[in-house]
Amino acid sequence: MWTYLQQNQSAVLDALGQHVVLAVLPLLIGVVLALPVGYLGVRFGWLYHPILNVSGLIYSIPSLAVFVALPYVLGTKILSPVNIVVALALYTVALMARTVADGLRSVDPTLTEAATAMGYRRTRRLWEVELPLAAPVILAGVRVAAVSNISLVSVGALLGVGGLGALFTRGFQLFYTAPIIVGIVLSIALAAVADLLIVWLQRAVTPWTRAVKEA
Repeated sequence: MWTYLQQNQSAVLDALGQHVVLAVLPLLIGVVLALPVGYLGVRFGWLYHPILNVSGLIYSIPSLAVFVALPYVLGTKILSPVNIVVALALYTVALMARTVADGLRSVDPTLTEAATAMGYRRTRRLWEVELPLAAPVILAGVRVAAVSNISLVSVGALLGVGGLGALFTRGFQLFYTAPIIVGIVLSIALAAVADLLIVWLQRAVTPWTRAVKEA
């Protein structure tokens, strides 16, 4: 394995860099889109269950089928990374919409009522009170979405796009285990690093949770 890394360092780093972009970009897009969707599910209660049902339906669609269908829908080439980004963004929205809604629903109503009594309007109350209090639940969902995206990117290698997944297909084609092992190890390491970064972010933006645990 070390010999393979030394001889193919540039190719492995390129695959790793592409994997990071293809996993992180749709994660960011999906979270941004899921915030208003989840909020609407809380703001208008009758939307909550339809959002859950649609999200569950989208997330249940096999990723490979989505990767194959999107070029026909978007008019892109089958090898375009755009297909992977759009597909994973959809999966992220499907996963995070319910998480955002559940996070906002978990906020103690007395706290929102107190904020309203202090003169907070709806938008200010959402950004300064509700979202910060819902952050632990939302970021827990982000952790799941991040690891899921890192895993699903590899499926794109079956279509010729997929970052570290290309190492898997190359290894199978050559009956050579070294690139497969390298791909697996780097994928696991990337997922672990992403998870740790999100945990650190959660601790940074919710310092009161540490105070409660320490008390």
